[in-house]
Order: sequence, then C-alpha cells, then structure tokens
Amino acid sequence: MTVRPLVFLDVDGTLLPYAGAEVPTTVQGWVEWQLPSNPHLATIDRDHVPRLLALPCDLVWATGWMHDANTVLAPLLDLPSLPVAALPDAPYENNFDVLHWKTQVLVETAAGRPFAWIDDELGDLDREWVKANHDGQALLLRVDSQTGLTTDDLTTVENWVRQAAGCP
Repeated sequence: MTVRPLVFLDVDGTLLPYAGAEVPTTVQGWVEWQLPSNPHLATIDRDHVPRLLALPCDLVWATGWMHDANTVLAPLLDLPSLPVAALPDAPYENNFDVLHWKTQVLVETAAGRPFAWIDDELGDLDREWVKANHDGQALLLRVDSQTGLTTDDLTTVENWVRQAAGCP
C-alpha cells in the first residue's frame, strides 16, 4: 500500500506573495500582518485552493503563522482546518548560508513519508540535508516570493504528488 505524501505549505512569500507589499520589519508588524484586516491577503490566488485540495496528499501548514493560518487563512480560502507543523519560533532574519529553521522539523514530521515542501526560502543546504537525512521521496520547491505559488509551480507539485502517491 502506498503512503499518502505530505505537502508542507508556507504562507508568507508562498501562498501570500510579497509583490508590492511593504514587508514587516518588526515583531509588532508581523503580528499585524497576520490579522484578517491585512489588505494584502486579497492577493492570494484562490484558484490554487481547489487544486491543492484535489491532491492525493495530506496538506500541512509549515509557516510562522502556526495556528493563525487556520484561524485567518483557512476561512478566507474555504480550506478545512489543516494540521500545523510544530515549528520552532521563526528567526527575526533569514540567513541563506545556514540550514533553514524549518528543515529538520519537517523531516522529523514526515517520518519517512514522501513530502513536498513549498516555500520561498529554500536553498541548496536544505536540499542536501533532506537528501542525506530523509529516507523517503522529497520535493523541495522554492517559489519566487514576489509572485508566490504560480500555476506552473502547482503543476510541478501535482505531478510530483501523483507520482509519489502511485497515481496514474
């Protein structure tokens, strides 16, 4: 029997593109960014949601939004409440010269299951670490933070998930 793959979903720069947005630079700014009143939430491509829900996989939030993703985004996007990866606190600044702060936890969460991770902050170190430390299949898809997840990106994920799930 084939195990259902996981798809780890990031929010900022992935589902919620930064294009034209003034990205927060303070803790308070990020708190306000994650409120339903954030006008930039209107830039999320809602057409992606049915395609994501149709995938033969288990969707999991993998975002600094943590449970706020279910509180704010799920109702906005007509998504069911999704499991939330138990991530450590996000760092104040991202450093692409070190392993991403989510990488180890997501591999532990996958526990050998095939997984796709869609994020705007992935790098070569993450790919190398996953390859060396994860026994299952993995797709680490880095998206452009300005455009977020595109139709082409989603097609890549769909094809990978169907192959990993053993679907025709």
